[in-house]
Amino acid sequence: MHSKLLVSILFGVLLLSSHLAQSAQPSESTKFKLVNQYNVGGEGKWDLLTFDAKHHRLFVSRSTHVQVIDADSGKVVGDIPGTDGVHGIALAGDLNVGFTSNGKSNSVTVFDLTTLNVIDTIKISGLNPDVILYEPKSKHIFTFNGRSANATVIDAVSRKEIGTISLPGKPELAVSNEAGNIFVNLEDKSEIAVIDSGTNTLTKTYPLGNGTEPTGLAFDQKHNRLFSVCANKKMIILDSETGKIKAELAIGEGPDSAAFDSNLGIAFSSNGDGTLTLVKESDPDHFSVLQNVITQKSARTMAYDSDNHRAYLVTASFGETPPATKELPKPRPAMLPNSFIVLVVALTP
Repeated sequence: MHSKLLVSILFGVLLLSSHLAQSAQPSESTKFKLVNQYNVGGEGKWDLLTFDAKHHRLFVSRSTHVQVIDADSGKVVGDIPGTDGVHGIALAGDLNVGFTSNGKSNSVTVFDLTTLNVIDTIKISGLNPDVILYEPKSKHIFTFNGRSANATVIDAVSRKEIGTISLPGKPELAVSNEAGNIFVNLEDKSEIAVIDSGTNTLTKTYPLGNGTEPTGLAFDQKHNRLFSVCANKKMIILDSETGKIKAELAIGEGPDSAAFDSNLGIAFSSNGDGTLTLVKESDPDHFSVLQNVITQKSARTMAYDSDNHRAYLVTASFGETPPATKELPKPRPAMLPNSFIVLVVALTP
C-alpha cells in the first residue's frame, strides 16, 4: 500500500512539472503587441540602441550624445556627451563599463555603467567606426569601421588599441557566440565574415545566397544559427559552424536590426516600413513567419530584452521632403522637434 501511494505521488509530481513547463511557453494565441510609447524627445538623429539587462536601461545614440532611458518608465535618466557621430553602444557588464563608437571623431568613449560618467576616450586608427561589439571571452572590443572596411580591436581592460582586422567588404551589424567567434554582415558583399577573437583574424566568409545588402544579425547560441536580415526583404538563416543556409523567410522592407529570444525560439527583424517580423524556430532546421507586428514608419533599429520578452524600437516624426537640388540630389525630410519616441512591443497573453 505504501509503495502504491508513493508511485501515485511521484506520478502527480511529474504531471504538475510537465504542466508548469508547458505553461511557461507561449500558447498559440499568445501574440506580441505594441504596448507602450515613450515620448522621449531631445536633440539629434539616432542610429543604434542597446539594452542593459542589469540596470534596465536603454542606451540610444543621438548624433553627438547618448541618451540613457529607464526601460520600464521611459524617463531619461542620464546623458553621455562628447560622442561625435555616435553609431553604437557596447556594454561590458563584467567590467562595469560601456563603450560608444564615434564615427565623426574616429574614437571610442568609455563610461561607467553605474554612474554613467565618462572615464576615457580612445582614439582609433579605423575610419568611421560604426557597429561596436564586446566579446567577453577575450575581453576585446571590436569597432567595425565603414570607411576603412576593417575592424579595430581594443583591449577592454587596458583600453588600448591592439590590432586591426582587414575585412573583404563594408561591415554592418555583428554578433558574438560568446565562445570566441564573431560574425559580421558585409553589406556590399552579401556575406557574413567570421572572426576568431583569440587570434584577431578573419577565418572565413559565408555567402548569403539570395539575401542582398545584409544589415541586422542575430544568433541562436543553443543551435548555432545565424539570422541575417537583408535589404531585399529576406531573412537568411545559416548554420554558424558550416555556413550552410537552412532557411529563407520573407520580412518587412528596410530592416536594420535583428534579435533572437532563446526562451521562445523566436527571431525578430525590425523594419523601416513600420513592421516587426517574428520568425519561429520550430527546430534547428525548420522556421516560419509567426507574426508581423505593426509599429511605426522608420522604426528600423531595435534593442531586445530577452528576460521580459520586450522589443524596444525608436523612431520620430518628419516634415515634408524638400525638393532635390544639384548639391543635394536625394534630400531627406527634417525630423520634427521633440518628436523622438521609443516604442515597446511585448509578449502578451
